[in-house]
Amino acid sequence: MKIDYQKWMRQTLVPALLLLLCPPATFLFWYTNVSLDGSLYLLWELILQQGFFTTIYKISSPYIFGTTTAWQIIGIFAAFELALMKLLPGKPFYGPLTRAGNIPVYKENGPTAYVVTLFAFYLCAFQFNLFPASIIYDNFGGILGALNIFSIFFCLFLLIKGHVAPSSTDSGSSGNFIFDYFWGMELYPRIFGWDVKLFTNCRFGMMSWSLIILSFAAKQSENTALSDSMLVAVGLQLLFVSKFFFWETGYLRSMDIMHDRAGFYICWGCLVWVPSVYTMPILYLVNHPNNLGLPLALAIFLLGGAFIIITYLADRQRQRVRATNGQCMIWRKAPKIIVGNYVTDLGESKENLLLYSGWWGISRHFHYIPELLGAFFWSVPALFGNFLPYFYVVFLTIVLVNRAFRDDERCKQKYGDDWDAYCDNVPHKLIPYII
Repeated sequence: MKIDYQKWMRQTLVPALLLLLCPPATFLFWYTNVSLDGSLYLLWELILQQGFFTTIYKISSPYIFGTTTAWQIIGIFAAFELALMKLLPGKPFYGPLTRAGNIPVYKENGPTAYVVTLFAFYLCAFQFNLFPASIIYDNFGGILGALNIFSIFFCLFLLIKGHVAPSSTDSGSSGNFIFDYFWGMELYPRIFGWDVKLFTNCRFGMMSWSLIILSFAAKQSENTALSDSMLVAVGLQLLFVSKFFFWETGYLRSMDIMHDRAGFYICWGCLVWVPSVYTMPILYLVNHPNNLGLPLALAIFLLGGAFIIITYLADRQRQRVRATNGQCMIWRKAPKIIVGNYVTDLGESKENLLLYSGWWGISRHFHYIPELLGAFFWSVPALFGNFLPYFYVVFLTIVLVNRAFRDDERCKQKYGDDWDAYCDNVPHKLIPYII
């Protein structure tokens, strides 16, 4: 029997390594930032002294099952966000048609939920004094433990559900338990009417991001005073998260939602990796405040803000073209469009509009470039004493470059010759004349 080693690596070895390495990595990142001055060198010395597994055990063992307070924080927050998904008003929003012929339906209330969540945190922490604003920072180790435990078992539940009670026909097994657990079984699983990916990706992962960094900033304020570096970094990340929620319907048509199934990769990633890794520049700044001075702080904020806004404008541009069937203006001109024809798994002929003017005339995945630059500028306030504040930028670069190639391959399979014609008009994937 001939073994397909490339498939084995892609569907077994790499997923297994990520399943084993990513959960303990979140503890190492947190501990290094709060106890080792953010220094990977000091972490390496600790590993050499104690051994790799002993180091991981000593760091994570007090928190591996979470703490009572951590579980309470997570439970209250999750229940609050689930309630907002149902109770807040919003008109129906229809997601893209799947290859199996299904159309997911959501309630369009992301921006309202975001504003209500921030206002509720402000009231509870500063007006009613129900808890200190630094509560998330003070319990972050336990929160990571609780999130890891919950997410690991939640992904197992989704695997079983995909086998016995899938929510739609967009479900199936690869026959490989490791890959099914890692990648997921269902494209759009729902539990008691709640869409799982909308909750994990948007209303928990992205929503918690904003509260976590505000709590980290509150901790620095308790310790010393808010530094301009903290204000710039938090301001840029809040701008990015705000942009996300006011564009949430656009995200519901992104690759994360349309093509990535609900497994460890997406659900654990949004429930654990986003809170622990995306917030690292702010976590580092809690104990390492830098005084940038007004000119430098303002320059960093304006540059970072400009790139975040460009990301939004690019995404909005494509969304507007498809919403109006091309009857709009792009940079004061009629949009340049190729009609991409495709066939669903049910044999139905469909089409999408492929925009190749405006921002989308620069490169096929141009929006990834300002997203990377925005992340760089919210990390820069940490300056260059240690690498960890820039880990997210490196991670995001790898993810987005890989996604650009994946998306190109998927679009070629979906649109065929129409995609070739599109590529003739927009020859570069990311950076013109480079890639």
